[in-house]
Amino acid sequence: MPTPAADRPEVDLPTKDRYTYEDYQQLPEGAPYELIHGHLVMSPSPTVQHQDLVLLFASALRDYVRSGPEGKVSIAPMDVRLADDTVVQPDVLYVAPDRADRIQEQEIDGAPTLIVEVASPSTSHLDAFDKKKLYEAHGVREYWIVDPDTETVEVYTAGDEGYTLHRRRVNTGTVASALLDDFRVDLEDLFQKAE
Repeated sequence: MPTPAADRPEVDLPTKDRYTYEDYQQLPEGAPYELIHGHLVMSPSPTVQHQDLVLLFASALRDYVRSGPEGKVSIAPMDVRLADDTVVQPDVLYVAPDRADRIQEQEIDGAPTLIVEVASPSTSHLDAFDKKKLYEAHGVREYWIVDPDTETVEVYTAGDEGYTLHRRRVNTGTVASALLDDFRVDLEDLFQKAE
């Protein structure tokens, strides 16, 4: 159920054409905004299914990381500062040990190694186009888009010429990471548990 407007933190920023990270830091904790190219973008409250998918995916990734490659797994809301005018809150993120210096007390300062976004009708365009371009430009090595409406998972990997589609599965089958050896997700299992 969406959070009633009265329960949401009030945003009291001066009106500007473009905002910076310094402006963004003035937002109240928990304010449902991301900063993309200087523009505040409000995120609607997620559905129960969305949050179930985030939890399932984050748990699987955390279990995988605990069993071997190390690193840090986190979920939204966690600020990821990609530039002075761009701060996003990916649904799930993983920072490999070689990027551990990016983990700060209040945010991830720079691109994580892997990002997962769970799409919703109001964010699917942003996730599939705008954020994909952002993550590609700022050096996220692998980007997963999970779409519960179509029961689709897409995995994009970074290469010399930008992102390429590593794997796309619909409804059934397994999707494996190109970056993390032996990390895979079974679609039937993922979507059935989130129903």
